[in-house]
Amino acid sequence: MSDLTWLTPSHWTILALILGFAVVHSGMAALRSRGERLLGARFYRILFALASVPFAAVLILYFIAHRYDGLMLWHLQGVPGVRALVWALSALSFVFLYPATFNLLEIAAIQKPEIHLYEAGIVRISRHPQMVGQIIWCAAHALWLGTTFTLVTCFGLIAHHLFAVWHGDRRWQQRYGDAFAAAKARTSIIPFRAALDGRQSLHWQEFLRPAYLGVALFVGLLWWAHPWLLVAAEKVI
Repeated sequence: MSDLTWLTPSHWTILALILGFAVVHSGMAALRSRGERLLGARFYRILFALASVPFAAVLILYFIAHRYDGLMLWHLQGVPGVRALVWALSALSFVFLYPATFNLLEIAAIQKPEIHLYEAGIVRISRHPQMVGQIIWCAAHALWLGTTFTLVTCFGLIAHHLFAVWHGDRRWQQRYGDAFAAAKARTSIIPFRAALDGRQSLHWQEFLRPAYLGVALFVGLLWWAHPWLLVAAEKVI
């Protein structure tokens, strides 16, 4: 009989946290139009952030605290070049995860939050850059950590983002109709596919934006604070 003592409760807890975050985040996104009519765009954005950000923070801290739970399937941390590769992939993941969708003034509700139909910058590479960024992030961390807990976490995160691809396209179709259908025809979910088959052209000057400088500064800050963050997470959780 196989020994399943490695299957710690934390494996199920992280899946439950991801599911809870997905329900809150995607659920509130689905209710955005109705919520904005009832509460106003700025107040609904604040409510969305108050529900999503603490949930995400708990999820991240729990992952850090339990990242070595379960079986160690591989250990490559001492292999030359792996650390640099993991950091490079992690930095690349944030390029996809954030600038395409985050307007900080709208996030902070200083400007009126809007739903934008983007077709520039990173969206020329993939219509759903956050999904691509999440997959790259998971690949980097799975390579570095090599535990079953990390693989379970990555499974949950990628499953959520794959659902978000369908959910996001559905909401855009409902809101923009033919305009989204045209944008969808010129873009692709798989990175670079639309460019390779001639439906899209890449304009690298569109990446010369303050948002990408912000990503670079964030990655640098994360690199500097990473040891402290690991210690802090293990004390909190």
